[in-house]
Amino acid sequence: DRTDRIPLIEDAGSQLLFLRPRRFGKSLWLSTLENYYDLARADDFDRLFGELKIGQNPTPLHNQYFVLKLNFSVVDPSGDYQAIRRSLFQHLNIRIKETVTRYRDVGLDGVDIQEDGTVSFQSLVSVVGQTPYKLYVMIDEYDNFANEVMISPMRGTDRYHELVQGEGTIKTFFKAVKDGAERGQIDRTFLTGVSPVVLSDITSGYNVSEDLSADPDMHDLCGFTDSELRQVLEAVGAVRDLDVEHTATALDLMRDFYNGYRFSPQREERVYNPTLALYFLKYLARHGTYPPRLLDDNLAMDRNR
Repeated sequence: DRTDRIPLIEDAGSQLLFLRPRRFGKSLWLSTLENYYDLARADDFDRLFGELKIGQNPTPLHNQYFVLKLNFSVVDPSGDYQAIRRSLFQHLNIRIKETVTRYRDVGLDGVDIQEDGTVSFQSLVSVVGQTPYKLYVMIDEYDNFANEVMISPMRGTDRYHELVQGEGTIKTFFKAVKDGAERGQIDRTFLTGVSPVVLSDITSGYNVSEDLSADPDMHDLCGFTDSELRQVLEAVGAVRDLDVEHTATALDLMRDFYNGYRFSPQREERVYNPTLALYFLKYLARHGTYPPRLLDDNLAMDRNR
């Protein structure tokens, strides 16, 4: 339960960036924030959060926002610049339409959907300004398709440069986000990704974000700590009737093969990739022994990234 970090995140700033390696639980955390702040889910608050830390002491902002949640990993990075641009706009328009449908009963209506998804986004922001509510923009894997473009050059064109420089599509979109925040219709943004490079490359397009990635309070926001793994291994060992030495060896094995991350120099305890940890723990719970292959196939595709 990491929901006690929500008040700290609110205090950290209104335009936030959180970076972690792939398959580290960032999307799950963003889903937590979506459910917490979405005004359309107010009736579900007790069911979703009642038994969690934040449910015992919620902040005044819970269920107070229109939430626009985007996922840039679905943007197709293949093709030329225009094809990537169309894919991004299609995603923006789909999510904007879904958002309007979800909040139409509370006054969010009249958004002008254009082929240019950034224009549609600007229309959404303008319409939000005519309601009593503010917009919370959440972008999962903000840098995903741009990173794919960066590592997959296409002969005769610099697609990445076209996306992030000048009036490039990514830069233009983030300028619209920044403008909406400055005008007060967008109250908060939360971006997840794996690298700050894309935001750095769009320079003044979106130079207002606060990076939480090395914040000591957010060190273990995603992933499992060493002590948590030990507790789970002891529980699995009790169910499978494994001796103490066996579970201790399992923890040593996970440390050796999965290493662990220290995202803040002010925190000593290491944090482990949850995809790898759960893969190991599930196999141990089912079979009472270690998996023969210690790398989960879900991470194999990211091995060289």
